[in-house]
Amino acid sequence: MTMKVGRRKVQKERMWRNFIEAAVELIESEGIENITIRKVADKVGYSASTAYNYFQELSHLIFFAAMRFTKGYIEDLPHYMDRGTNTIDKWLYSWECFCKHSFENPKIYSIIFINNLGAVPEDLIDHYYTMYKMELVGLPEPVQDIILQHTLDKRSSLYVQGAVKEGLIKPGDVSFITDVTLLIWQGMMTSLLNKRTHYSTSEALRKTLSYIYESVINVVPSDKKHVIRYRPDDIAW
Repeated sequence: MTMKVGRRKVQKERMWRNFIEAAVELIESEGIENITIRKVADKVGYSASTAYNYFQELSHLIFFAAMRFTKGYIEDLPHYMDRGTNTIDKWLYSWECFCKHSFENPKIYSIIFINNLGAVPEDLIDHYYTMYKMELVGLPEPVQDIILQHTLDKRSSLYVQGAVKEGLIKPGDVSFITDVTLLIWQGMMTSLLNKRTHYSTSEALRKTLSYIYESVINVVPSDKKHVIRYRPDDIAW
């Protein structure tokens, strides 16, 4: 009996991945805005009703498929953060990495971090990494903590607590800088998605990181500013 249950679980997981990989191929060939549950199901060789046995709604299927496009970001993130020598530097470098990848692929990242998913995003993230455990293998624990936290302001506030311990910011400034930096990123993302700006990707990156840097450096005590080595002008594009 246990063996049968185990077999069914493996088969269900394999089918789930088949739908995801089919959606990924369709995103690459037709664009994420043209994905339908029927197209994905047809590609796998099943009916749309079968697909709904594995995904509560289309937005969840698209979310999981979009996550497959974040592999480059996940691989780059530890290398960016290693360039920092303190929590603020590492956090600013993590923003640089995130902005670079999200501005290069705004439709993908808006689905993951902005769109209404009709579910608790953390539950979707947990399920994704249960199915794709290998994507986390070898990542430092602090980086895993960042990746597994879906909500960007919560992700930031948890990480920058280290800057409080280092005396680089005051406890009361944590909420301010996490909220402001998130709003700066969301504003630029919305402008890029809605074509409300003529910035190139590199221009959008430089402007966003300049605003993020200024909002953060303004709350760092004067006698500590010299230890913040990150500079948005040093971005290598």
